Amino acid sequence: MKKTHKPCGRPEVLKVLADARPDELDPARLVDPARQREDLARIVAGATDGPAARFLAPRRRSAFRPVGVAALAAVAASMVVLTTVDLREPAGRPAAQPPSSAGTDAPGAGADMRVDGHIELLSAARKAESAVAEGTYWQTTTRSEIVDVAGDEGHLFAVRSASTSQWSVGVRPGTKSLMISELDSVTEPRTAADKATWQAAGSPRTVEFKVSKKSGAGTLVARIGTGRKPTVTQTNSDDRIYAVGPDNVSYKDLRALPSTTDELRRYLERLYAQDNGADTGTAGRSAWMLGQAGNLVTMPVKPAVRAAAYRVMADLPGVRVTEHVIDPLGREGVGVDYPLAYQGGPLGTTQQRLVVDPATGAMLSDELVLVEPSARAREAGLAAGTTVYYNATARMSWGNHQITVPKHARG
Repeated sequence: MKKTHKPCGRPEVLKVLADARPDELDPARLVDPARQREDLARIVAGATDGPAARFLAPRRRSAFRPVGVAALAAVAASMVVLTTVDLREPAGRPAAQPPSSAGTDAPGAGADMRVDGHIELLSAARKAESAVAEGTYWQTTTRSEIVDVAGDEGHLFAVRSASTSQWSVGVRPGTKSLMISELDSVTEPRTAADKATWQAAGSPRTVEFKVSKKSGAGTLVARIGTGRKPTVTQTNSDDRIYAVGPDNVSYKDLRALPSTTDELRRYLERLYAQDNGADTGTAGRSAWMLGQAGNLVTMPVKPAVRAAAYRVMADLPGVRVTEHVIDPLGREGVGVDYPLAYQGGPLGTTQQRLVVDPATGAMLSDELVLVEPSARAREAGLAAGTTVYYNATARMSWGNHQITVPKHARG
């Protein structure tokens, strides 16, 4: 739900530190907010550019696992979906930090407020311990947008594709988990200037985007306009409803996760070693840990686990925390930037950012920010600091009834 007011100033430091007490002193209660990733239509299309590469279908080891960096296959029914990323440091220089874009940060923002920002992240940990009634389905509504570049060299223009998704995760025996994506969908030129370039090209009804795949470069075709049919996908496999690291887990497994910060950190480090073999790079481990902790915050875990996940995030080396960041839905929060950047995509170098509301403990959005635009992106008017992807949570709550699938949905 969109926040209608701002927090009353910066949290009083001593109070926040007192609130961030050891997890073992807190009672075990259920908690609300959730943020999950979607845009399954991009997976079905096999796109792997930028953020689309972070939507992965499971693969097999001892359990379902993500298939590497690329979303190479369609998501079939009865699959547990996991978001992960291929994080690479830009060649020849330290990990880039995305500059603020106009309309992204509040006035006076952009400075690295590591001390105060981390205090606010600890404040989010404390607020995340609020109790709510448990239900049968953990349900979220998210709004996402992805930006691509289309057209011919010398006549390039940016296109935005936006849609709403509903995800209802069944946590009781015999329930199913359903995701309905492509609701209220629209694909259109991003700005008035982009629309003029598109019209000069003859207002084509379909456009092509360049995408990156494991097998090499490719193209993705999209239709300009509205009214795409929604897609419904079953995302559970029996009682397995989420992916944590390399494993798909049940609701019972989620409830049994370590509930203190040190225990949860060690648990995630073991999963990292299992998922990444001998790779011991600090930046890569921090990025992986941040992603996993961010995922846990969005799941129906115990409140102590949720709080511990935030504290793990606050302690990770190389993670940049910035105050007064405005998410794509206009809500103020704390920006948590990944320590590595994505390199080599058609749009250039990008970096992932999570936005957290310290006043409620909610994960507001997951974004991909352009750090170093490619020549193609620059020609289309995409500057450094542009958000080229976001997935923002508009609603989150427990429910006792499964969501209604539109009659015209496909899948």
